[in-house]
Formats: sequence, structure tokens, C-alpha cells
Amino acid sequence: MSANGEIYKDALGIAAEHAQKWLDSVPSRGINPDKNANKIKVELGSVLPDGPTDPALVVKRLAEVGEPGLMSMGSGRFFGWVIGGTFPAALGADWLVSAWDQNTGLRTATPTTAAVEEIAAQWLLEILGLPATADVGFPTGGMMANFTGLISARQKVLTDVGWDIDSKGLVGAPAVRVLVGAERHDTVDRALHYLGLGMPTEVAADDQGRIKIDALREALIADSAPTILCLQAGNLHSGAFDPFREAIELAHEHNAWVHVDGAFGLWALASPTLRSALDGIELADSWATDAHKTLNVPYDCGVAIVAHPTALRSSYGVHASYLIPADDDRGDPSEKVPEFSRRARGVPVWAALLSLGRNGVAELVDRLVVNARLMAKGLSEIEGCRVLNDIAFTQVCFAFESDERTDEICDRLIADESVWISGSKWRGQKVLRVSVSNWSTDAEDVAVAVEAVRKAAQD
Repeated sequence: MSANGEIYKDALGIAAEHAQKWLDSVPSRGINPDKNANKIKVELGSVLPDGPTDPALVVKRLAEVGEPGLMSMGSGRFFGWVIGGTFPAALGADWLVSAWDQNTGLRTATPTTAAVEEIAAQWLLEILGLPATADVGFPTGGMMANFTGLISARQKVLTDVGWDIDSKGLVGAPAVRVLVGAERHDTVDRALHYLGLGMPTEVAADDQGRIKIDALREALIADSAPTILCLQAGNLHSGAFDPFREAIELAHEHNAWVHVDGAFGLWALASPTLRSALDGIELADSWATDAHKTLNVPYDCGVAIVAHPTALRSSYGVHASYLIPADDDRGDPSEKVPEFSRRARGVPVWAALLSLGRNGVAELVDRLVVNARLMAKGLSEIEGCRVLNDIAFTQVCFAFESDERTDEICDRLIADESVWISGSKWRGQKVLRVSVSNWSTDAEDVAVAVEAVRKAAQD
């Protein structure tokens, strides 16, 4: 007999109580964890008991011992690593996904979660202005979304030259050339590594990280091998967008597949005021983004969009006698992501989009950009502080008189705990990088951040 639902009540009650307590504390608490991983391990205890422990006590121990080791990533004053917060509707939907426990791989077996994900996919394509006939999958995050687009690319460019990778594999296959901008994100290289495609060929970028068209033209002419071009919507440091129309049209003249890494920047397409900066991006063959960044849904939820469903489904499709085949030409969810068994990641995306509406998504994106510009303006008024990028989207990079001075101020900011702004290296120098990604960030949070930088610089 199945377990009675009553047995979950105490554990879920404790979880809800502590979750609400945590969420209530985030706006006013310091950003940094109070204890490191070693201390948390000691307090949790490393000896597995022989007998059972009451489920409510398990959850209580996790919540109480774990809380001091949490970083307030959901705070409006957290500006590190392009990490968003979580909308209430998305969080609630994510809790339901766990409670429902649906293995969202087969459309016929899990009709509710499959239907919700299909609606979310349709809305995403409409909001972003991408081809309505594209397939949409929900992998774990941005890197696996890049992997999903690039595995489709590998399938298509090898098929086009007569190589059957499904039966022959990669051994002996024609070499696939991958062109990337000099400032692409590391997750692109990692995805290529997973795919056995080796190191890509770099194409020069300008001072904002945008691929140079003349250099791209020379690279395409240099070799006639099957080619994949990776472009970028949202440079990690500057937020800049590649010149999509020119680059994609040029690449297609050479029969190359074009993939766009838009981990956070692809969402600029949702804003009528920003969309023109991505002109021509809809001509690409695949796109990758993270819903837990700009859209602010819980981890983990990437979005992979592929304009050629056959290339995607032939890369991932699993057919076995014990499986219930899809009852619709939309295909099964498992044909669109690397995992066969998975949680219904697209459900929180649906919830976030429904709670915001089309105009709400546009306003969210625009508000993030407004706050980034406000941050840049405040930082530029601090003595010795130089903002290094044009504010194309939600990124602000700044530095001080020397690498040593920038490092010193970075250390002071982290020790301050009122905000989180961490360091990086861009174009040969140490920088501090702000990523405005949280839906709850407001002008007051920006003012707190600017004042923290001012104080660190004065000290």
C-alpha cells in the first residue's frame, strides 16, 4: 500500500516554516555565510546512525544547522555571477514539482507536466520572437543548454557531409571546425569538450567583447570543413551582443550552423526597447539560456531552443519496447534534453511567465537594465573608479587605479557583507563586476552598493 499522505505533514510543515523564515530574513541580513563548509559538516554530524530518524527532525536539523552556511543569493544586494532570485509563483510551482514527483520524460505518462512545459515553450518562443516551429527543451542550466544546441549542430553538419554519427560515431569522422568569439563564456568550451569536438578556433573580438565581422569572414574562408559558429548574447563582462545579422548571414553563406549562447542576454529579446540590439538573432539555428538568471526561477532550469527538431530529436531520442510512445508530433520531453529521467523543470518557467505576463517580462528586463545604468552612474562619481564597459544590458565592470588597488577594494567589499560584488579579470586587468539579475533589486539596493564601494575606496 502506498504511504499515507499524512506522514509527510510534519516534515513539510517544518520545511515551510524554515523556508519562510529564511525568505523573511534575506532582504535585511548580510550577504556572506557566517560559517564555512567544514564547520557545517561538523555540526551536521558525519556518522550515519544505524537506526531511523524522525523525518521532521531531519528537516529541522538541516534547516537550523544549515542556515548559517547559506549565502543570501536571493538578496537584491547580491550582484555576483549573474544569479537571479526567485519569483513567488516560480518557487511555489517548484515545490509542487517535487511533491508531484513526475518523471517528465514521456508525454503520455506525465500529461500534466508535459502540457505545462509545452505551453511554457510556446510562450518563450513568442516572447523572444524565435521561430514558432523550433523545439524547446529544459536541461539543467546554461552549460547543458549550450550542449543541447551544439549536439544538434554536430548531428546536422556531419549529416550534411554524409557521415552517419549514430552508427559510426566520431572515430574517422570528418573534422568539425568550431569558431568562437575570443570572449565567449567558458561553458561553451566545456560543452565542446563533452562533445569530443576539441578546442575551438578563436575569432577576434572588439573592446566590448563582440566578434569582429572581418575576422569572422577570414576564418570562414580559411577552411571548408563542416563548421559551427558560436555567437554570444550578453558578454560576461560588458553585457554586449554580437552583430547577429551580419555574422549569421555570413556563416550561413558557408553552410555553417550558428549557435547563440544567451545565458542571460537572450532575455533582452523580451524588451521592445532592447530588441533592436539583437537584430537578426532569430536567423540562428540554436539558442541557449538560463531561466534561473534573468527570469528568476529556482535552480536548475536551462532552456535550449533548436530551430531544426530533426537534428535535436535524432541526437537524444530513445525508443524501446517498454516505453509509451508520444501521442503527438510534438515528441517526448526526453527527445529534447540530455536526461531521460528528470524533474519537470519547465513548470516553474510556466509559473513565472504566467505571473508576469508578456508586459511584466519586458518590464522586468527593462528594470534590470535601468538599475545597471544607475549603478554605473553612481560608481563613475567615485574618485578613482572607472566604469570600463558600455552598459548594453545588465553588466557593469569597473576598476581603480591599479590591479592592487582593485583587489584591495574587492577584499573590503566582501568583508563588508552589505553587498556582494566580486572580482574578475577582463582585457588584461583586474576588475570588479556587477551583474544586476535579481527581480527584487531596486534603487535603494543600488544606492547601498554604490555607498559600499565608496566607503571601501575611502578607507
